[in-house]
Amino acid sequence: MKHVVNNRSTLVTEMIEGLVYAYDGAVTKVDGVNGIIRRDVEDGKVALVVGGGSGHEPIYHGLVGRNMADAAAVGNIFASPNPDIIYQTAKAAHRGNGILFLYGNYAGDNMNFDIAAEMLQDEGIDVQTVRVHDDVAVKEIEDRRGIAGLLFAVKIAGGVCSEASTLQEAFEVASQAVNRTRSIGVALQAGVMLNTSEPTFLLGDDEIEIGMGIHGEPGVTRTSLMPADELADAMMDAVLRDLPFKPGDEVSLLINDLGAMTNMELLIVNRRTAEILKNRGIVKLNTVIGKISTTQDMKGFSISLISLNDQLKRYLYMDADSFAFTWNGMNMKGAHR
Repeated sequence: MKHVVNNRSTLVTEMIEGLVYAYDGAVTKVDGVNGIIRRDVEDGKVALVVGGGSGHEPIYHGLVGRNMADAAAVGNIFASPNPDIIYQTAKAAHRGNGILFLYGNYAGDNMNFDIAAEMLQDEGIDVQTVRVHDDVAVKEIEDRRGIAGLLFAVKIAGGVCSEASTLQEAFEVASQAVNRTRSIGVALQAGVMLNTSEPTFLLGDDEIEIGMGIHGEPGVTRTSLMPADELADAMMDAVLRDLPFKPGDEVSLLINDLGAMTNMELLIVNRRTAEILKNRGIVKLNTVIGKISTTQDMKGFSISLISLNDQLKRYLYMDADSFAFTWNGMNMKGAHR
């Protein structure tokens, strides 16, 4: 696999520098660490801080912006940012009304964000934590991984943090968004790590793995490649029965490219998922298709659904702007710059 890089030891630093330029002055790098922050975080607002390993762009650092995240702590490829990166990034974002941490449910992230939270709390700064756990491929909810459903969580949390008078209010709404989101992914071919030039896992020529994690963690079913409709049926069945989603529910749908899918393939999958939702009496309010949570250049995709109520719809449809997405009221669409 060919990649366009300079020095593999400086990948993350150069990526962050390029990201800051891409924001055209809206963000700045945090002094001394791999973190970025909005330049215009308002005094008195609840600060929303996200973060995780590199290699999943545009999350997490591409979701910093107006009515989105205020700052992002950036780790190395597939590695959690260390506690000091998180602490320094969060401290820079704090505006006197507490900090909401929002990130994927992975052991390294859990440990490092918890340490950073303790460091901040020792200085009298209130911190609440919401962990995204949308991956239905894992049986126990507390063990579930955070995958592309993080988009819905950041969008809604970013909206409520822009208006909330208290950290607790923001925590409750963000928790509700996470608890009503479900996802599942499938890998057709491994991504290749830019820092090592090695694949993240191995699959046979005709094999796919349903439920594969975004770092290459094992899925729930390894099987032969099947037609798109059959694959979408199996994935949607796993997602819909888990919450469960019911006739009459209003949902937002995300078809996420894990790195190397074509738009044609994603649209074929979207065709079938839309049919399934219609046939089950579930009301699809909007669709987002494209790269959200990637695994370098993995060939694969994930499907995410969030079950919405009036409160969550309000924050989901709030205007917002970030590097990865611009949200414009009811015309909510991903807009890759």
